[in-house]
Amino acid sequence: MTEAPAIILVHGFWGGAAHWSKVITTLARKGHSSLHAVELPLTSLADDAERTRKMIAQRAGPVLLVGHSYGGAVITEIGDQPNVVGLVYIAAFAPDSGESPGGITAKNPPKAASNLAPDSDGYLWIKPDKFHESFCQDLPADEGLIMAVTQKAPLASTFANEITTPAWKKKPSWYQISSDDRMIAPANQEWMSGRLGARKVITLKASHASLASKPAEVSALIDEAAAATTQ
Repeated sequence: MTEAPAIILVHGFWGGAAHWSKVITTLARKGHSSLHAVELPLTSLADDAERTRKMIAQRAGPVLLVGHSYGGAVITEIGDQPNVVGLVYIAAFAPDSGESPGGITAKNPPKAASNLAPDSDGYLWIKPDKFHESFCQDLPADEGLIMAVTQKAPLASTFANEITTPAWKKKPSWYQISSDDRMIAPANQEWMSGRLGARKVITLKASHASLASKPAEVSALIDEAAAATTQ
């Protein structure tokens, strides 16, 4: 008897689990019944990886991890769990050992870098009036407004947290590049995806929020990875 993996969706900076809403409904229509979305604290890579580890541990069978944006760093850090069967990166960081999201960003700063603003508590926000054009310019303005108002800022120090042992060196991976991304430079996505040895890399003409603007295409890649890792 074959067992399809549970799919655990891991969000990134400036958003929560609800950023996966359209992907969740699309995957459900494709017949995936074991869908889970982590809500990260965004306080440190260690904290976020531990929260994800606990959700992985609740699944008795195989697990496919899907990370968007910074969520890619999280699945890279924690994806070596025994029951994890694959990693899917959606416009995401895929750091190597000793690399951090901040260090990778510095290689090719994104177009919207100047639209980030720290607060007095150490959290880093996208300026609300710049959110739509920075994060999700291919979504309707109303959706951009909702994302701006509900954004979840990370502690700025999280950007410097380094990966220990990258799971993508052991687990099969898939990667989606967003060619119009203003939060992670497309050149950085191409570089990271190129060294993964990924089973498949696709490029979408999309903003950083491809999971919301291109849910059909993103879900198709996740569904393909799930089929390839069904045990």
